[in-house]
Amino acid sequence: MKIKSALILCAGYGKRLQPITNDIPKPLLNIKNINLLENTLRFVQSIGINKIKINTFYLGEKIKNFIESKNYHLNIDLVSDGEKILDTGGGIFNLIKQTEEEDFLILNPDTLWNSNYINTFNEMEKYYFKNKVKNLLMVVNKNKSFDTRFKGDFSLNKNKLTKEIKNDFIYTGCQILNKKVFQNINSNIFSISEIWNDLIDNKELYGYESLNEFIHLTDIEIFNKLNKLN
Repeated sequence: MKIKSALILCAGYGKRLQPITNDIPKPLLNIKNINLLENTLRFVQSIGINKIKINTFYLGEKIKNFIESKNYHLNIDLVSDGEKILDTGGGIFNLIKQTEEEDFLILNPDTLWNSNYINTFNEMEKYYFKNKVKNLLMVVNKNKSFDTRFKGDFSLNKNKLTKEIKNDFIYTGCQILNKKVFQNINSNIFSISEIWNDLIDNKELYGYESLNEFIHLTDIEIFNKLNKLN
């Protein structure tokens, strides 16, 4: 089995990158000569997925204009969060309600995805279907993070994620989810961490370790450092 659809989360305000993001949505910020959204779209295309849904809210019209200005050979559907921003979980839930598919790749464009992640994703996808899990988060040891200030989100043991006193693994912004993990949700606005915490309580949150360097656009300090790199 293969994942056929990718969801890219582009609704956020990018507050940690103000004042740059006062006029430009974070997904359209350039690192070197390519913006975060285009970089993510190229990655999705490289792993053989051509059905993409992008959620928008803050400066959503600029994201719409950018997509329309390009001639992507992809099936891209832009979906607004609506009158209120729905947070990460609500944004995903709103996207998947509009499709009959069951399993989705979800990407945060803040991470600089590159060809090194292709094999990692392929192996992650195999694990997901072989083990018949309903969720799988790509995580990385914090010692591989370009931004050394990151604290770990999780502990990882035999592909199970937990939250302990000491957590060495960071969520990379890539996950595979099945619709069923949202079956008990009664709200439209919520963080995806609420889903994760419930799954942890049931010992059902799964992780897959990436060995790639983790480069994530956190704030202006990292933005400046990345654009100064050779």
